[in-house]
Amino acid sequence: MNTLSGRRVFVSGGAGVIGRELVALLHQQGARVWVGDLAPRPESFPKAVAYRRGDLNHITAAELQPFAPEFYFHLAASFERSVETPGFWNEGHHNNIALSHHLIDCMREVPELERVVFASSYLVYDAAQYTNDDAGHEPVYLREDDPIRPRNLCGSAKHHHELELEFLEADPDTCFRSVSARIYRSYGLGSRDVISRWVRAALAGEGLEVFREEGCFDYVFARDVAKGLIALATSDAGGVVNLATGTPRSVGDVVAILESYFPELVVRRVESDIAYEAAAADTARLRAVAGYVPSTPLEAGIAEIIAHERAQQPGRSAAIVSQGPMTRGRDLMITSVSRKTPLVECAKRALSKFDPKAKVHGADSDPNALARHFVDAFWVSPPFAEAGVAGLIDHCHRNGIRYVIPTRDGELAWFAQARDELSAAGIEAMVSGPDCIGVCTDKLRFAQHLKRHGLPAIPTAEQLDELSNSTTWVVKERHGSGSRGVHCDIPTLRTGEVAAELEAPVFQPFIRGRETSVDLYRDRAGRVHGAVCRTRDAVVAGESQITTVVDAPSLAKICEEVAHCVDVQGHAILQAIETPDGRVKVIECNARFGGASTLSERAGLESFYWFLLEASGRGLERTPFEPRRESLRLVRHATDRFVSGSLA
Repeated sequence: MNTLSGRRVFVSGGAGVIGRELVALLHQQGARVWVGDLAPRPESFPKAVAYRRGDLNHITAAELQPFAPEFYFHLAASFERSVETPGFWNEGHHNNIALSHHLIDCMREVPELERVVFASSYLVYDAAQYTNDDAGHEPVYLREDDPIRPRNLCGSAKHHHELELEFLEADPDTCFRSVSARIYRSYGLGSRDVISRWVRAALAGEGLEVFREEGCFDYVFARDVAKGLIALATSDAGGVVNLATGTPRSVGDVVAILESYFPELVVRRVESDIAYEAAAADTARLRAVAGYVPSTPLEAGIAEIIAHERAQQPGRSAAIVSQGPMTRGRDLMITSVSRKTPLVECAKRALSKFDPKAKVHGADSDPNALARHFVDAFWVSPPFAEAGVAGLIDHCHRNGIRYVIPTRDGELAWFAQARDELSAAGIEAMVSGPDCIGVCTDKLRFAQHLKRHGLPAIPTAEQLDELSNSTTWVVKERHGSGSRGVHCDIPTLRTGEVAAELEAPVFQPFIRGRETSVDLYRDRAGRVHGAVCRTRDAVVAGESQITTVVDAPSLAKICEEVAHCVDVQGHAILQAIETPDGRVKVIECNARFGGASTLSERAGLESFYWFLLEASGRGLERTPFEPRRESLRLVRHATDRFVSGSLA
């Protein structure tokens, strides 16, 4: 295979499962690599690999020209399962159709560009050729000239960009040549494909739900895909080329391989009305133009994935390892439960829907916490920093707790740091990563981060003279979130007096307008699964006592971009101000479930239920966000509850 040694290569979507393999191979070959992706920079990337994190819809030709890429691999895309959910409508257009068009439009302005390699999909073919309602029909070997009728929006976007590249190549002013690789069922290390999900479930001692195991697919290992993309890049091939093994394997084959590694694996065969698929690639053209056909057999690929996933587990502490095999719990625990009875009831509804036999535990350092009367079991917990990760894991294992929801701002950073170790011990915490929590709990850093990414943050500074254009100010604590230490509408002459009362004050211009909260849930694949906007009609101690759901799609879109920018995982609340002239300024992002977020749950944002699904290894493809259309308002008020008996 020819190499790209010394060549300048731009890779969009390089943090994905195929992208990581491609970047590693390019680096090994000596290419100069620049990657663009929405996701954080993978830790595996060498320092020599340049990285641009952010929405590539906002990159410009001027930004690309100094690097002057000679080769461009376009992998960036959003996708769901074959049956897409309504929530994919706008996301698919933005990250597939709009992004592909924008990037190639920018690349046209780079005269050094020689070659474009586009990661397309076999989903462009007419599914009527290879799907059937009956099991056992012979696999169809799809050729590049077979009938086209994209199977879904993702397939349609892939075909659309194939046509765009074909259109550009017909222009005599186009300086590059392109090839579109129609990739089949890719699977790889650290992926969310079905094989990786099943391996993780098997390692966790969970069973598998299997649909239509007679169905056949052309499974192609991600590293083999990356090798094929390089082979096509260094060939003279144009147009479209199938990229797969040419060997169909059944779902039953995958299950049998897993059962050979996990003899105790419980497999539940589930009836389904989805069509049987039986397809593989005709690889004659790939072999002819690139001299390459993927060769990793399914058995070898699965063995490597099992080894990779097992290697992710040794992070647990010595105390955990010494306990031996862990027992899998089913219960949920809410930390710092305090007076958060509406949140408890919300979590109970989600858990009852997910697992009616499971219980809700509460934890708090205060033995008289009000919410202890609303949970099924209560733990007077020490500060987690004192108990340590091993102490928390020990408590969860002994009490059958598998899911944890931190609720206090001050403990989010601790749980973010402990998240991976907890997960290795079979305990899933609903918390974002350390970088996200670090940005969201530092108001100055948050504002600066949004500004760097072109998002509308409230101007924030440590010194008042760094700001302008305001006669009154907001003075608040730099660290933490919510209402702690917030003083609004302060005249300039009083700002020094107010700041002197704070530990680490920051200043912001006081902006009048409608204050709005946006609750949203961003899933583990990096997609915002749902968002609800609500006005803050009456606020006491920083928390909405009266709040009303409103339809504000443009505001929701901005907040979704902020969630992507700071890499929220799970539930978050974003506060924003809408000025009378229609401008939006984002105030802060609290990466947790809030007191008034229960209104958003009632409006269809089932964050706790979605967290439970994802934490158990299931995707959200079959659980779309279904917002309630009627207007809803939350009015928080005190109420009495009568109980008998003494405290346990």
